[in-house]
Amino acid sequence: MLDSIAEICVAGGGSWGTALAHHLTTCGLPTTLWLRDEAAALAINREHRNPRYVSSFDLHPALRATSDPAALGAPLVVLAVPCQQLRGWLTRHADFFHERPVFVDASKGLEVGTLASPGRMVAETVGERARYAALSGPSFAAEVLRGLPTAVVLACADEALGASLRDAFSGPNFRCYSSTDVIGVELGGALKNVVAIAAGMCDGLGFGHNSRAALIARGLAEISRIGEACGARPSTFMGLSGLGDLTLTCTGDLSRNRQVGLRLGRGESLEAIAGDLGMVAEGVATADAACALARRLGVEAPIAEAVRAIVREGRSPAEEVRRLMTRGLREE
Repeated sequence: MLDSIAEICVAGGGSWGTALAHHLTTCGLPTTLWLRDEAAALAINREHRNPRYVSSFDLHPALRATSDPAALGAPLVVLAVPCQQLRGWLTRHADFFHERPVFVDASKGLEVGTLASPGRMVAETVGERARYAALSGPSFAAEVLRGLPTAVVLACADEALGASLRDAFSGPNFRCYSSTDVIGVELGGALKNVVAIAAGMCDGLGFGHNSRAALIARGLAEISRIGEACGARPSTFMGLSGLGDLTLTCTGDLSRNRQVGLRLGRGESLEAIAGDLGMVAEGVATADAACALARRLGVEAPIAEAVRAIVREGRSPAEEVRRLMTRGLREE
C-alpha cells in the first residue's frame, strides 16, 4: 500500500505517456516525464509542449521532463514504453530502479515470440522486488489532454495497493476503477487492437454499420475465449478494458489501429501505411502473438487469424471477409 507518493516517473514520451504525465501533474502529484530524446525534454521544460507528440496541447507548467535515467529511480514508475520494446528497456535500466519499485503499465500488447504480457516481462526482468499494476480502458491521449471525462481500470493483484493507486490516479475528469484481474485487463487491452484493425478494414471496404457491429461483437467473444482460457474472469471483458476499450478503438478515428485497418481495406500496403504513420500500430505485432497464443490454448481466433493473414501474408481483406462469412454455422 502507498501511504503517500513522493515522486512519479512516467517512462515514455509518446502521446499516451505525455497525456498521463500531464494528468498526474494536474492532480498535484510530483511527476517527471522521462524521454530518450534530450532535445525533446528540454523543449517540454521550456515551452510546455511535446514537440513530437500531441504537440498542439499545452502541458502543465509543473511537469518536468528529462532524459536522465536517474529519474527512473522514483518509487512509482508508469511504463508507457511500447510493448515490443519493453523487455529490452527494463533490462537496460534495471540498475536505476528503486529498491522496491511500483510499476504501473500503460502499454497494451503481448510480446511476440514469448507471448508474455507486460506484467510477466516485469517479473522476469526486475524480479520479486517489483510490485505491478496494469492501467487500461477507453482513453485517447488527446481527449485526456483536453480534460474530457474518461474512465479506466487499474488492475493489481494486491487489492490494497490497487485501491491506493486507483485513488491516486483519479481526478475530476479521470475516473479510475480497480480490479484484481491483472491478466484479464492486460489481455483486453492487447487483443482489442487486433479487432480494431479488422473493424477498420470493414469500413475501408465500404461495408455498413451492420458489419462493424457484428465484428465488434464477435471480436469481443474471441477476446473473451482467449482470456478465459488464460484464467481471466469473464466479467472483466464486459468492463472498461474489454467492451469499453474495444468499442472506442473500433469506432474512434483517433485510433492508429483502426486507421491502419481503414487503409488496408482501401487497398494500401502495410509498408506504405507504416511509412506515413512513422510506426506500425501495436495491433499488427499483437495479431501474431494472439494467433500463437490461441493455438497454444486450443482456442479458435478466426478474426485474429484473418488479420494476421492480411498483414503478414498479403491476403486480400475481401477474401478474408468471405472466408469468415462462410465458416461453418454454429450456436452463438
